[in-house]
Amino acid sequence: MKTDGGSIQRYTVAERITHWLIAIVFVYLMLTGLALFTPHLFWLSSVMGGPTTSRIWHPILGLIYVLFLLRMFLNWRRDMKIDAGDKAWLNDVKKYIRNEDEGLPEAGRFNAGQKQLFWLQVIAGLLLLLSGIPLWFPESFGEALRLFAILVHEIAALSVIGGIIVHVYMGAAVVRGSVRAMLSGIVTRSWAKTHHPKWYREIMSRE
Repeated sequence: MKTDGGSIQRYTVAERITHWLIAIVFVYLMLTGLALFTPHLFWLSSVMGGPTTSRIWHPILGLIYVLFLLRMFLNWRRDMKIDAGDKAWLNDVKKYIRNEDEGLPEAGRFNAGQKQLFWLQVIAGLLLLLSGIPLWFPESFGEALRLFAILVHEIAALSVIGGIIVHVYMGAAVVRGSVRAMLSGIVTRSWAKTHHPKWYREIMSRE
């Protein structure tokens, strides 16, 4: 990660493109999925191009979503390993929620909450893919498997939606500068030192 006098590169161009592509596709999948999930939200399908269009494109975009997740996994898998420090961080997560960084175990490039979201997305993405196949081609599978696939698909989808809601809230409202970092790829040295001190020291040691 290159640095200058007052800033540090936090995300590469490739990382940012992958992140925002996942975000865009996820929103489409969430809206069309909710439309197919319950009659109470079926009106969303009209917003997304109509019932038929939503039904056709939901699984296709689902495959694209999984491919983007694979790209994200390859980019960040080494940074997302959960260690003893992350477990200690999780024990003090209330301080993070209150934006009280002082006293928190030092975070590396990603904190334990971000790592948990990463693994939630990866595992849920795999479950969504596997459970989505019987739903895409229902005539090729038995009724028992289709019903089980519906249950798995719904649980995995709702888990990811919940995780993303927390992620957006923390990034936009609690840890100010996080969204700007994902847009520009750059953070100030003071931001890095405050929110990811372990990573900050690693970057400084390379200069």
